Formats: sequence, C-alpha cells, structure tokens
Amino acid sequence: MKQYFYGDHNAQVLLVQAVDDHDLAFLEEEYEAIRALSPGRRILLAAFRTDSWNHDLSPWEAPPVFGSEGFGNGAEETLSYVLQDLLPAAKRDCGTDPDQVPVVIGGYSLAGLFALWAATRTDRFAACAAASPSVWFPEWISYVREHPLRTDRVYLSLGKKESKTRNPLMRQVDTCIRDLYDLLEGKERILEWNEGNHFRDPAGRTARAFAWCLRD
Repeated sequence: MKQYFYGDHNAQVLLVQAVDDHDLAFLEEEYEAIRALSPGRRILLAAFRTDSWNHDLSPWEAPPVFGSEGFGNGAEETLSYVLQDLLPAAKRDCGTDPDQVPVVIGGYSLAGLFALWAATRTDRFAACAAASPSVWFPEWISYVREHPLRTDRVYLSLGKKESKTRNPLMRQVDTCIRDLYDLLEGKERILEWNEGNHFRDPAGRTARAFAWCLRD
C-alpha cells in the first residue's frame, strides 16, 4: 500500500483515510477543505491507497453487489498496517507523534465502513468520520450490536438519494444508517443528510466529516 501525507509537520491532530485512485485525484482538495473548516488547527492527513478495495477494506467475505467481484476479509490485515506501519510513518516522516496527538479515522463509502469497523476493534482512535459509509454491508448492523464502537465521537452521513437504487441490498442503506445511529446512543454523534446520490461530492462530504470530528 502506498502512503500519502498532506499537511503540517508536528500537527495537532492526525487524520487517517483509505483511498482509491478516484479519491487520490481529489485528496489535496479535500485536505484544503478540512483546513478551511478547521481554522487554526495544524492538521496532518495520512492517506493510504489500497491494493484491492473490496478485499482490503471488508471485515468479512460477502457476495458481489455489482459485477462479479465479491468482498474479501482483508480489514484485519489493513488495520494492522495502519497501526504498525502508517502511524509510525507519520511520526518518522512528518514529526507527528500519534501517541501525543488525537488520531481520527475516516473515509468514504467502503472506506467509511472500514473506519467504523476499525473503531470496534481498537480504542486507538479519538473519533470516526464515516461519510456515506457502506452500512448496507451484509450482517453489519448485527455485528455492531455485539461489538460497539470504542470511540466516543462518531460522524455519519448519507446522500438523500442513496437508497434510490434497484439493488435490494443497497436499498436498505437508509434503514441501516438510522439503526446504526440509534446504536450509538450515549456517544457524541451526528447523522447528516446530503443532497444527491452516493457519487455526489465525495471529497466535500469527507472533508465535512473530518472537520466535525475536529470540533472542540
């Protein structure tokens, strides 16, 4: 996996995000939007490009939703990479020590689901920024009922038209994200509804997700 760092050395907060090739094209734009929404904060965005999106970010195997590519079970290995490789690289290459500053994990779509899942596996993250996360993923809500998130601050969002699809699994996304929001009762949380479908303004949505997590 390849690493990308945007922002300040010796930052006050470290943001972690999984990206694909499409995300990379807008990553600098996203970083600048986070900065604009978080004035006065020294921020380091540590992104990593997955080798296989559906495999690396999926917590368990699931059948294909579109086309013939199913979902793998690589999330555990990816989380190990984040904790054992990416975070130390932020300290080594950028002077930002993850042991001394808050670390926020986030992402868009399946990367948003991965961020949520990672927050159930470790208390390493101060907050979770899940923009249009793939909470329709099979057995996800059942999993969260048994494995609560271990961070106290969680941002959720969804496009108002994301459930308007022929796919019967993805049509459940509205219900699933409302169920997830309810399961987060007692935490500092928000569920924000955005205009449009899943593909509208992912960089802006992700920037707003991270910026909300950075509020005092």
